[in-house]
Amino acid sequence: MEVSLQRLFSTFADGWPGAGLLLQRLVTAVTLLYCGAAHLKETSQFPSILPYMVGAGAGLLLLVGLWTPAVGAVIALAEVWIVFSCAGDPWKPIILATLGTSLAMIGPGAWSIDAHLFGRKHIETSTR
Repeated sequence: MEVSLQRLFSTFADGWPGAGLLLQRLVTAVTLLYCGAAHLKETSQFPSILPYMVGAGAGLLLLVGLWTPAVGAVIALAEVWIVFSCAGDPWKPIILATLGTSLAMIGPGAWSIDAHLFGRKHIETSTR
């Protein structure tokens, strides 16, 4: 059974809503990459690094807008994992989990690889 992104989202937002989704994807992805790099420099313990690396990898996919619903869910799970397994301020992972969840629900927007791969195609017909 094949489920395409077009079935999940009736449209891929463009215009101002699409720009807002692009901005949300960029801010979330850059923050995930920054947190992954900062935590990698801070410690070398594998169990502690793993959720941050999962988040950074998901951030790379989110940056280009590829598989956004699944990536948003992975981000949310990785950030909840960080909240419950790592000491420190929980607010950044909670905010990132919320952003990942909202992107999973709303979709990637028109300026994404998902929209180009799975969006509606315009079929031109020739009239004779």
